[in-house]
Amino acid sequence: MHASNGQRETIVKSAGQCRGWMNRLQGLLLVTLLLMLITVQADDGGLSLELNKLEDTDDACRAYLVLDNGTAGPVESLRLQLVLFDPEGVITRRLAVQAGPVGAGKTSVRIFDVSGQQCGDIGRILLNDISECEGPDGEIADCADLLELSSRADVPFDD
Repeated sequence: MHASNGQRETIVKSAGQCRGWMNRLQGLLLVTLLLMLITVQADDGGLSLELNKLEDTDDACRAYLVLDNGTAGPVESLRLQLVLFDPEGVITRRLAVQAGPVGAGKTSVRIFDVSGQQCGDIGRILLNDISECEGPDGEIADCADLLELSSRADVPFDD
């Protein structure tokens, strides 16, 4: 069986149309994959650390920290170096606080007391350093860049 010239032209046009559809389909697939990758990266939200509240106890100021792990991996240890300032901006105290562990996609609350300190005497809390930030495979790279600080208390919490 031999195809006539008209049939050959139809076959060639059909093959060209198939290639055109294939190219469009590949382009659509590529765009879909890129959008999925952007969505996955956006879901990897980092770490947020919030000073939720301060409350006076008999002999201390009790601080509540909320750590939200929006990353894909657990944080096994997060040791923070904090500096407290009085309302006039004078340093009153340095503290080391362990905020971990917290699992991937989980939220954790850490409570610590600043003994001998009334909450009204704290004007600001500074995250001076992160002395330890580790996951299951060791140190988490760029931990400080992943950490976003905020405060719901009347006291600023920043770095």
